[in-house]
Amino acid sequence: MVVLGSKSLTLDEVYRVLYAGEELSLDAAALQQVEASFLFLKKFSAKKLIYGINTGFGPMAQYRISDADTFQLQYNLIRSHSTGAGKPLSPVVTKALMIARLSSFMQAHSGIHPEVVVLLKDLINKNVYPCVFEHGGVGASGDLVQLAHLALVLIGEGEVWYEDKMQPTAEVFARLGLKPINIHVREGLAIINGTSAMTGAGLVNLIQARQLLGWAVTLSAMINEIVEAFDDHLSAELNAVKMHTGQNTVAAKMREVLEGSKMVRHRPDHLYKELEEEIFKDKVQEYYSLRCVPQILGPVYDTIIQAEKIVIQELNSVSDNPVVDHELENVFHGGNFHGDYISLEMDKLKIATTRLSMLAERQLNYLLNEKLNHKFPPFMNLGKLGFNFGMQGAQFTATSTVAENQTLSFPMYVHSIPNNNDNQDIVSMGCNSALMANRVIANTFEVLAIHTLTVLQAVDYLQCEERLAAFSKKMYREVRAIYPKFIEDSPMYKDLGKIKDYLLCNEPVKMF
Repeated sequence: MVVLGSKSLTLDEVYRVLYAGEELSLDAAALQQVEASFLFLKKFSAKKLIYGINTGFGPMAQYRISDADTFQLQYNLIRSHSTGAGKPLSPVVTKALMIARLSSFMQAHSGIHPEVVVLLKDLINKNVYPCVFEHGGVGASGDLVQLAHLALVLIGEGEVWYEDKMQPTAEVFARLGLKPINIHVREGLAIINGTSAMTGAGLVNLIQARQLLGWAVTLSAMINEIVEAFDDHLSAELNAVKMHTGQNTVAAKMREVLEGSKMVRHRPDHLYKELEEEIFKDKVQEYYSLRCVPQILGPVYDTIIQAEKIVIQELNSVSDNPVVDHELENVFHGGNFHGDYISLEMDKLKIATTRLSMLAERQLNYLLNEKLNHKFPPFMNLGKLGFNFGMQGAQFTATSTVAENQTLSFPMYVHSIPNNNDNQDIVSMGCNSALMANRVIANTFEVLAIHTLTVLQAVDYLQCEERLAAFSKKMYREVRAIYPKFIEDSPMYKDLGKIKDYLLCNEPVKMF
């Protein structure tokens, strides 16, 4: 059970709720603070002009709303902004969105009735996910459109994803005995005015990016192993003179993967002695995609660390407007809903992930091009050359997918378009950035699935399984149980999908 409200949420706790089936509970003291915030705002707002309670929204804030219409105002806001388009967010991203919104509310600075947090908690624990669409939010007055679809479900309308199908909210609520929330003061604005969609997507991105990096490090180590590379480019001594944490961590983890290998060579045993050859058969140094892995993946590691710091800070922040302070007995108007922090970090994360996929593609090309490796048959073809095709078709998929990643890596952070009658004259596009990063990460898992199969085919060509390090051997056997060695040509798209699922569901070398 993960308790919300007693302390800051961690990425590990989010992971346990998203992927390990743990439930959320609400800290009793924090829940009392939520109620205190609500009661204060209800009393404080009487006979005062407060944005979003008795005014219109955005550029129409100068219009006063009568007391008789204030509740309907909140319903109008929710329904009018439920304008999402495109595909629904995946259940895991939607669940993370809900956790992020609940975490913000549990800071007790939104003035919402406690029934909001209780219903949100129940929906999360019962795996009922609002139908939230990918397109809509500009990430500046928060993720207004995405969160409006969350609010729509909380008032008992719209659709939810439950038991692997989309169903009307009202029907699922009736079946589960759930009661929609009522509007008490400003629940409509409070629910939609925040950065929780981009933060939720960011949380999923971080969890998966960590895993991607672990697999990239593992596969990079295995390539160095099967080509019998020299070990000094991974040595602690070489990397220690460069002061970057990521580089030294990646090098150390690659050494960990290769521990006990009978294939990686020690340079002094081969080249640091008197030699008579004028031209050496073996390469003195490997191509950059093999030799410079710590220097290339090190920045990816550091980017993930920085992104995690910022996203977790946002997760435990209040991204509402106005902010209700029941202890100081005041209401503060400002822009905590602005998503610049998440937008910038997600842009950096998707660029770093694209770089990771580019490294994988170059390593794949090295393995498939016999003119480069001088060790393997063309396209890792274990059958009859010219008659069979090996990994030739799969390389097209990897290359085109990496090219898509490169295009998707244009930064949204610098792509503001003013809108809302120029009230929102500079916006973050944070949700776009987070969802594009999510797509880049998903693409990269597809590339690494092809990469993985190619490495395993190389092991089979060399018949070197017993010479592999224990870590490499374990991974080889687990994936071979999914997709055995192949010689004859057959459709492999379903099997590559299974390898991708394996990469998603299994932890490689632990990086963090």
